[in-house]
Amino acid sequence: MGSTGRRRPTMKDIARRAGVSESAVSFALNGRPGVSEVTRARVHRVAEQLGWRPSTAARQLSGEGTATVGFVLARPAGTLGVDSFFLQLVSGIQEVLAERHLGLLFQIAQDIPDECAVYRRWWAEHRVDGVLVVDPRTDDPRPALLDELGLPAVVIGGTPDDRHPHLSTVWADDAAGMASAVNRLHALGHRRIVHIAGLPGLAHTERRIRTLRTEAERRGLTEVESVTTDYSDAEGAAVTRRVLERPTPPTALIYDNDVMAVAGIAAATELGRRVPDDVSVVSWEDSALCRLVKPWLSALSRDSVEFGRTAARELLTLLDGGPARTVRVPVPHLTERDSTGPA
Repeated sequence: MGSTGRRRPTMKDIARRAGVSESAVSFALNGRPGVSEVTRARVHRVAEQLGWRPSTAARQLSGEGTATVGFVLARPAGTLGVDSFFLQLVSGIQEVLAERHLGLLFQIAQDIPDECAVYRRWWAEHRVDGVLVVDPRTDDPRPALLDELGLPAVVIGGTPDDRHPHLSTVWADDAAGMASAVNRLHALGHRRIVHIAGLPGLAHTERRIRTLRTEAERRGLTEVESVTTDYSDAEGAAVTRRVLERPTPPTALIYDNDVMAVAGIAAATELGRRVPDDVSVVSWEDSALCRLVKPWLSALSRDSVEFGRTAARELLTLLDGGPARTVRVPVPHLTERDSTGPA
């Protein structure tokens, strides 16, 4: 299945075919001054040849649009109800979509092949105008598929990708966040650090693991490692018990979400370990949960609602025929509370 003829044309396609800049295309199609009448006519002629449609609103009026955005999540269903990041992310997405009276079609998939099947079905049935893609993988088949289908998409949490120029990316620098946490724990005297990570194969999990290894090597630390989990409180607690029962247990633990961190504190307390006197704890993702447990959790904080808003705005830009972009949101910053202290 080739992409030509199926992918929805963008302003970049029109600019290339008409031999003008993307800004000139934008001026011409939106009826703004700044281009000659000859250029304006040529742009409109090329846009018509390519079958370009000006916006989601226009496609709705012509009966072609669905007024719906798709969001598929391929994660264990049992881990979602307690994941504050996704609740806040969806909240931000919905806030922006509501401004344009767009709906959000949400579906849970068993795995990535199942998610790809959902995209093919949605595209064939004209169910959605575009999709928001989460949890980028290290070897991810989804961007190529979406490019092939011509389904406008924003990848949330990926990194810049030149191979798929029609997909936008919104990302946070996990590497810098992890480096700041390791730097602070090292300054507090911690030399044995365990990172209780999320799902293996996710791009952001791999970035965090790689950064931890790099930071440890840079400082000559040999007792630093990452252990992957399914993000659940059960696995967070189980891994915590396992590493704290070692002959030389870690003095600091970094968890990839707040739920595992809270479960980890409970597990440590059951083993008679005091936080932070015996072991320091840092949560990746800040939430109300971090301030409901004793001691209050130090956490890598970011505005997850704004993350969702940014992703939704970028998708609306694509649906309006604008260019694909890579947008970087602020680096998560370490908010120190009571769960970290000197080794």
